[in-house]
Amino acid sequence: MCIKDETKIKNSINLKLKVMKKLNLILVIAVLLSAPFFQSCEKNEVPPKTESIIPESFKVDIPDAISSANTQKSAMLANVDTLQGNDIYQHLRTFIYVGESAADLVQNIMLGIAVYDINHAMSLSYESDEDGRIKNLEVIEGSTFDGQSWEYELTITDANSTSNADEGKALQVFWNVSPVRGIAIIKPYNCNRNESASSPDAMFKVTYSEAGDMGYDKHMIIEIAELPLEDPLENCYSISSLKMFVGRNGDVVDVYGNTDHPNAIFINGDVGFDWAFAASSSKINDIGVAEVGLPSNSLDASDRTTLLETYSIKNVFSEQIYDQWPTIDSVSVQTFLHNTEAPGFFDRNGFIQGGTAPNSQYDNLITSMMNLTPYNPLDIKNLSISFK
Repeated sequence: MCIKDETKIKNSINLKLKVMKKLNLILVIAVLLSAPFFQSCEKNEVPPKTESIIPESFKVDIPDAISSANTQKSAMLANVDTLQGNDIYQHLRTFIYVGESAADLVQNIMLGIAVYDINHAMSLSYESDEDGRIKNLEVIEGSTFDGQSWEYELTITDANSTSNADEGKALQVFWNVSPVRGIAIIKPYNCNRNESASSPDAMFKVTYSEAGDMGYDKHMIIEIAELPLEDPLENCYSISSLKMFVGRNGDVVDVYGNTDHPNAIFINGDVGFDWAFAASSSKINDIGVAEVGLPSNSLDASDRTTLLETYSIKNVFSEQIYDQWPTIDSVSVQTFLHNTEAPGFFDRNGFIQGGTAPNSQYDNLITSMMNLTPYNPLDIKNLSISFK
């Protein structure tokens, strides 16, 4: 392979990674900044605490090995002749962290509401400290949603927006007390107009269960929709939607899901990709193993082989490199893409290596991961969230 062609490959992928790192940081900050939303959805004065019907837990913790806010740019590409796996798999940890941050937001809301000792049907109005707008809070006993019956329903609305199409709804929670099961839906714009003016349509949804269904002791499903896209000329890798499943059995935490990137471009000019992933991790050892696929975001497929093998990182990058430079030397390309081998292995510090497990501690995680399949990319592209 000539030096010119090799330089083109490195520059193309290096540019992609640099822009995606910027995206990840922006998205993580956006989710974290949503933390004040729950404050604006609370009554201003905190009464003395007694018993509450609000669940004390509404999320599954994810080991740091596969969930991290660390988006620091790696400088490795400038000095080596292989694509560093850390530059690829690190995005997985960031996207999982974004989803977990949305679950943290819901957990914080539940804890914030719990201090008001809600133990029966009630309603009240208050002025938000965050955006100065009047909010209405109502709790009813007995409700139905998503084809299920719930013991309780809590709704918070922006009082001056009730005539809007979304009826001003900021938060809805449906839940059962024993075992704890529930669904929480949030529209940040109606919680805090000051913090979310740039994303008026964004919505989050967390489904949580401790009932032992879906084969796990506890699990949650996180959905994020209608995130605003950046100008593709400045950042073509911004995310439109996310859906992620997290389940825990004993020490093992399984995660699978997708993020949608409608304007994403890698090497050959094809536009619109889905980041599909499956991962298993150990909380005790803080290690994890993962596979990542990069199918088109309009692909209508649900089988694991297609999503994670046919469209593996290595396969997608290889195909696009050869499409861009048909006569390029294959040995050099394979060497260059060596660290994109699947699966990727992690510890608490991040990516370790691809392809071969560092030790036998990962064996049961590999077995668990192989039973996980991401969602259909087309479904994630069309993902929508709505209140009752």
